[in-house]
This record gives sequence, structure tokens and C-alpha cells, in this order.
Amino acid sequence: MPNAFSKEEIVAFENILEGFQDALVLSRNVSVYATDAATMERARDTIWRPMPYIAQSFDSTVGTSISSSYEDMTQLSVPSTLGFSKTSAWKLNAKELRDALQEGRLGDAAKQKLASDINRSVLNVASNQGTLVVAVAGAAGDYDDVALCDAIMNEQGVQDYDRYLALSTRDYNGLAGNLAVATRSFGNAKSDRAYERSYVGMVAGFETYKMDYANRLLAATTIARTINTTGAQVRFVPAATSNSVGGKINVDNRYQTVTIAAASGTATDGIRVGDCFTIAGIEAVHQITKQSTGQLKTFRVISIDSSTTMTISPPIIGANSSPTDAELQYKNVEVASTSSTASINFLNDNACNVNPFWFKDSIELLPGRYAVPTDSGAAVMRASTDQGIELVMQKFYDIDTMTIKYRLDTLYGVVCTAPEMCGVLIFGQ
Repeated sequence: MPNAFSKEEIVAFENILEGFQDALVLSRNVSVYATDAATMERARDTIWRPMPYIAQSFDSTVGTSISSSYEDMTQLSVPSTLGFSKTSAWKLNAKELRDALQEGRLGDAAKQKLASDINRSVLNVASNQGTLVVAVAGAAGDYDDVALCDAIMNEQGVQDYDRYLALSTRDYNGLAGNLAVATRSFGNAKSDRAYERSYVGMVAGFETYKMDYANRLLAATTIARTINTTGAQVRFVPAATSNSVGGKINVDNRYQTVTIAAASGTATDGIRVGDCFTIAGIEAVHQITKQSTGQLKTFRVISIDSSTTMTISPPIIGANSSPTDAELQYKNVEVASTSSTASINFLNDNACNVNPFWFKDSIELLPGRYAVPTDSGAAVMRASTDQGIELVMQKFYDIDTMTIKYRLDTLYGVVCTAPEMCGVLIFGQ
């Protein structure tokens, strides 16, 4: 085959795959759902993945019929799309090839960038869609900061295993500094590693990771805004499907459009996607017991839709006034008090780094696959990581310029299936 890979190139590709796999730090700590290439093509690269079921229970007595107590179970799902198609391409001429292959430098930069792209996709989903918000007044510095993340997860019924926290470098080092000083007794492994390597490890049930890049939240505007909690906005009704002209279609229940008001000016002016807030009188509940935690429920802004409306996550499911079975199953707030002008309190008062934390199964990575022909003239190699992420390397020689073109491709998707099982930790608020 004219464009066949040389032995050196095969070795280089194997090294790329090995290094690529090692670099997938964040993406190793989310769930992976393997997709079928033919099915995804027929479904326009979108598949609906289930959200966690939440069931109800009731008291019963032996000898008494429960025929009137059977409930309809509502299975909610979210759309998952192979929405990331990343490519790194380069070329080497006949002179450059004399050195590049032997020194093993072929594609090093490409593998680093693609691995970074995948990790950043996971980071963006966790940072932008996680709805559990922990805002700390001071800088990162001690165990109590991470323990607040543990508390908000426990109170709302998130599983107490497979929890991860990714911290910006400065926030991570602030926590490591506390370990190095507060437990200073050399010979103690935890203290030594914190002092020598700025290493934190497991804290308050979270496996922690240091990020060399982090998303940023800008300061929220201080205009007073309100929302009506006496009406339908606290009565979101989850639905698995809805009727359309073509029949029933799936419904994404992670979001809700709400109407807000301001004392003066445009209500949504200055609100940004990603802003974090609470609503007066709207408390979080334990997802299983449905008991109020006594803490205000936290929400995120997903989009600004008009001068008075915005899309938020999660939806406000109060299950008030003759609720449906679906409302009882997925109730996530207790309306402790109602008001036609309930105040909205934004939590990101100051610009800050976003430190996401999540339960492993709340975020899914969907590996995709390209059907690249192997008999069209270009040489093709493909291989997959342990997670199923496929890398495709192609090579084509241009006789006119004595140049070989290389490209490295990967296709994947990332989805947050349970926004109430992941969140963000922000400091300096």
C-alpha cells in the first residue's frame, strides 16, 4: 500500500495512545456508556440516557387491600449527543522526517491537546451544569471547605461513594497548605506529601485532583430581583414524554423556564449563564425521604431567554396541591414560605474559580467511532483506550511537495444525567 505506515510511525502511534490514556485524568472518573456506531448514525448521534429512578413507599397492613395505592412510575431521561469531534493535524516534509520519527516526537503535542480537550469537556459539563453550590466566604484553606460539599450531597441523598472534586491550582494548594501546617509532624505521610508535593488526596469522602486550568465565574450583578413562588413556577411537573405532531417525544426534565421581576430596569439584565442563586422560602429536600434539609435549594442559570425569563436547573418541583405521582417521586424542594415577590439571592458575589465536584454516575462519557475507509489511498490506524475512547490516525503523502500529512481524530460526547448529584465549590464569596 503506497501510504502504509512505517515501523517508526507504528511505534509512535502506540506511544501516543499510551500517553493519551495516561493524560485522561478527569474523564477516568466519570461513567462510560458505549455507543453503537450504526445506531448513533440513525439517531443523528443522539441517544436518550435514563436519569436515576426515585420511588415512593407507603404504610400497609396485612389483610388490607392496596389496590388503590399502585402508582405510575415515571422514567425520566436526558439527550446525550456525540457532540465533540476533535482533530489535530500536522505535516512533515521529507527533511523533517529524518529526525522527527527517530526522536519519538511525532504527535506528542497532538495527543496532549486531544487529551486536554476531553478533560476540559468533562470539566465544562461539571462546572456549568452542576446545581449543588457551596459558596465559601474566605480563600481555600481547610477541611471544613470540602466537608461542606460532603454535607450538601449527604443532605440531598447523593450516594456516599465515587465522589470527586477538581480544584484549581491555587485552591488546591491552599488546602494542601492547611495539611502541611495543621498536621505538621514530619513522618506523617499525609503531612509530608502535602508539604513536599502539595498533595491532598482523599478529603471528606472526595478524591481530589489539581487542575492546571479552571473555569471562571464573574461576579453576579447586585440588582434586586424577585420571583413569584405562589404560582405555577413552583409546580413543575416531570414528564417522560410529550405529544407532538409526529407523536410522542422524549422530554428533558433538567431545566425549567421561570419568569422573574426587578424593582427597576430589565429583570434579566446583567444575569449571566452559570450564575448561582437561591430563592427565599425554597428549601432543598432529601431526594429519597422528601424531608426538608432546612437549607435553601441552590440553582444555576442555564440561559437567558428574554427580558423577564431565564432557564434554570434544576426545575422547582414543589409537589404542592394535589400533586401527580411524578411530582411526588421527583420532588426536590420544600416550599417553606410563599411570596409573590420572593427574593433571589445570587451566591457568586465576586469573580472566582469554579471547582466542580460530582458523583461518578452523574456524568457520562460517550465514546464515538468514525468509519474511516482503509482502501482509499490514505493509511489508517485506530486504537481505543481502556475507556473506549478511539483514536484514529491517518497519513497521506503528497508527491508534489514531498510532504506527508498526518491527522489524529477522536469523537465523543459528555452529558450530565443528574445535575442534582454534582455541583461547584466557589471561594471568596
